[in-house]
Amino acid sequence: MKQMTFADAENAGKRKQTCKELFLIEMDQVVPWKGLVALIDPHYPKGEGGRPAYPLMAMLRVHLMQNRFGYSDPAMEEALYETTILHQFAGLSLERILDETTILNFHRLLEKHELVAAILAVINGYLCDRGLSLRQGTIVDATLINAPSSAKNKDGKRDPEMHQTKKGKQYYFGMKAHIGDDDDSGPVYSVVGTVANVADVTQVDKLLHGEENMVDADAGYTGLEKRPEHEGREVIWQIAACRSTYKKLDKRSALYKVKRKIGRAKAQVRAKVEHPFRAIKRQFGYVKTRFRGLAKNTAQLVTLFELSNLWILRQHLLANVGEMRP
Repeated sequence: MKQMTFADAENAGKRKQTCKELFLIEMDQVVPWKGLVALIDPHYPKGEGGRPAYPLMAMLRVHLMQNRFGYSDPAMEEALYETTILHQFAGLSLERILDETTILNFHRLLEKHELVAAILAVINGYLCDRGLSLRQGTIVDATLINAPSSAKNKDGKRDPEMHQTKKGKQYYFGMKAHIGDDDDSGPVYSVVGTVANVADVTQVDKLLHGEENMVDADAGYTGLEKRPEHEGREVIWQIAACRSTYKKLDKRSALYKVKRKIGRAKAQVRAKVEHPFRAIKRQFGYVKTRFRGLAKNTAQLVTLFELSNLWILRQHLLANVGEMRP
């Protein structure tokens, strides 16, 4: 065991754990670390012929922390020096902290080998093995993610890969995150990033895994079942009715009451898809894109939904932590 530093001794004497500490303690127990390391290890450089590479486990932990807490690469390096709980969680000592270039290179490694989506698959396989992702039905939905609209940057332009759209009476500039969500326990298993003006209904084929027997969506997906890419797909389409269909009916009629009851039943199922959106926007603070370019921002979105899956289901996982150590 390493000798305790003055900073470690001071931290050990605290009486209260912060929200950040509690999050890291829980994630340490529920993330399938061995499965993720096994996935990335064949592509990770071993540092032969020079300074040895940082441990892959440390790189992976820093990567997840950076996305969760919204640090830039330079800010992540500084936070590892300044915050004891962060370098302890990563398993690093103050004598050898990751620099910002090393952190950046790890992002590029994951992007180059398309490992971000593969990590999501590993995590969802882990949840499925524990009965937390049944995949019998899929809820599809999308949310807008704002991008910086200011042109006060090096190029003097807004991000050319983002686009403007109108929702209601409000204009938005940025991208859209489309997700496919399990209708039972709620984990996200597919994520597609597009510019903001892409219609939600056009992305559903990329969100379905093909084994579901039911698809739930809000009224924005009206006509989904008639699209050619879904021809022959044997599922039950549970699409919410547009409000205009209710206006034609007498509110006192039996037909109106039946339609409203059916609508509420559908809404109760669809409500689960809002939990991941709430997690990344409220718990994780992701309300605006942090990079330029659609690919980089989509990769970060996938990582955030990976964390949201574990965070939302953490109580179920922690209840059986002794049995399910990865």
